[in-house]
Amino acid sequence: MINAIQIALSGLNAAKTKADTVASNIANTRTEGALDPANGPAPYGTLTTTQSAQGNGGVSVTVVPTVKPYVPAYNPDSPFANADGQVGVPNTDYAAEFVNLQIASTSYKANVKTIQISSDMQKDLLAIFDKKA
Repeated sequence: MINAIQIALSGLNAAKTKADTVASNIANTRTEGALDPANGPAPYGTLTTTQSAQGNGGVSVTVVPTVKPYVPAYNPDSPFANADGQVGVPNTDYAAEFVNLQIASTSYKANVKTIQISSDMQKDLLAIFDKKA
């Protein structure tokens, strides 16, 4: 049962990381940058998370850039604009981000419930042994 708690804790960490990544993506949707590194800093690139199973049964999470983290947009007034007036802006899809946030929330709740149930089972098991002693 201790292992169930450890697995659920890794799931909580993964859900938190996913929610943090969504928050970062939404907060930076207007963070533009230069398409050419010679014109200034690169734009914020939209991120996503990947999860993989650990040997102990938990999960590990990694934050990685999306396939196309930023796209060109027209903003000739920007200090980062190239000769054509193009800048890079994050390729953030609000609908996908809100779905990811809902997934993170549901995952978090499920892992909290797993910890609660495991803890209750441990208490019941100890109570059984106390009655036999």
